Amino acid sequence: MPLSVVSPKTGVSFDDTSVAFSSKSNGQLKKTYWLFSMMNQVWLVKLGTFFIKLSLLLRLPVKGLIKTTLFNQFCGGEDIKECEKTIQYLAKSNVGTILDYSIEGEDDEKSFDKTANEISLTIEKASNNKAIPFSVFKVTGVGSTPLMEKIQAGEELHSSEQQAFERIKQRVDVLCKKAADLNVKIFVDAEESWIQNVIDQLAYDGMKKYNTQTPIVYNTFQMYRHDMLENLKKATREAKAAGYLLGVKLVRGAYFEKERLRAYENEYQDPIHATKEDTDRDYNKALEFCLENRDVISICLGTHNEHSCQLCIESMEKLHIPHNDPHVWFAQLLGMSDNISYNLANAGYNVAKYVPYGPVETVMPYLFRRAEENKSIAGQSSREYLLVKREVERRHQQRISQ
Repeated sequence: MPLSVVSPKTGVSFDDTSVAFSSKSNGQLKKTYWLFSMMNQVWLVKLGTFFIKLSLLLRLPVKGLIKTTLFNQFCGGEDIKECEKTIQYLAKSNVGTILDYSIEGEDDEKSFDKTANEISLTIEKASNNKAIPFSVFKVTGVGSTPLMEKIQAGEELHSSEQQAFERIKQRVDVLCKKAADLNVKIFVDAEESWIQNVIDQLAYDGMKKYNTQTPIVYNTFQMYRHDMLENLKKATREAKAAGYLLGVKLVRGAYFEKERLRAYENEYQDPIHATKEDTDRDYNKALEFCLENRDVISICLGTHNEHSCQLCIESMEKLHIPHNDPHVWFAQLLGMSDNISYNLANAGYNVAKYVPYGPVETVMPYLFRRAEENKSIAGQSSREYLLVKREVERRHQQRISQ
């Protein structure tokens, strides 16, 4: 895939680094360049990840170093208040914020209640700030993964487990209702296939109750699954028949290795497409299907894929959909694919960044995943690194010529 994609039909270029990094000072740009150049070294990422994990285990004072490097690049802050600077920073370029409470690994009722309360606070924050167009949560943040796995497998629940599941349903409903009451759109993130059916049902229950007048609840469709395009079409038929609006966030998928390994170990059909080309094909078919059925579907493209973003804006032109149509959004992760986010926002499209936040120690699993995916040539690393390098060189040449 080439570094950049330009569409003569829309005039939007993801190659324009002057727009992509316009909000960064020379100092900020050089810091970003240094970070991605480090992350572009596979051996360095492996070594650094090992020592960070060891330092945290031994409780060595490395928090300050982490916070000024990885954390500062990919996270908004340790709490909502600390994210305010990032929210305002993005808003200056007409890029919205999606506050994503990113604590992982806690699995008890007290933690579930705490997480639900924090997500509730993000909804309140969004209701008072036009720069925050969506809230988001993972169902596994407010309920037990093993319990949902047991439910999806069709196993009989003990009375205590049934009560725990009722609490999961209640937490999800409380969040969806609050979002509806405050007119805030909320994403239900997708997770592993062995619990996704349970999550889907919770999301559709929320849509039936709260998406009657405007799209509030959005479910997430992972298009690397070979059954997902048909699932999307089925969900659309059901929404039309039942008279509610379908909120759709389209992603490619985040659990590739786990899905492949579990299918192999448990000897069942791998739910993931055989090739990336198959995933790309279904993703693009899905986005076109959503635009063609916009009478019932509101869509957010959660993607770092330039070709899919160009296909979407070309399809919008063909269907005479305004750039700022409130039912079409694009979203990328903070600290990544600024060439997509800022160029789309500059052209008048609706764009938001996922802004993870939480205490440094508890968001480390998220940061490690960013480091891992960025070290891969086939992943994000080279593209991010080369784009930043290009802008550094462009500014240098500009200073020389002045």
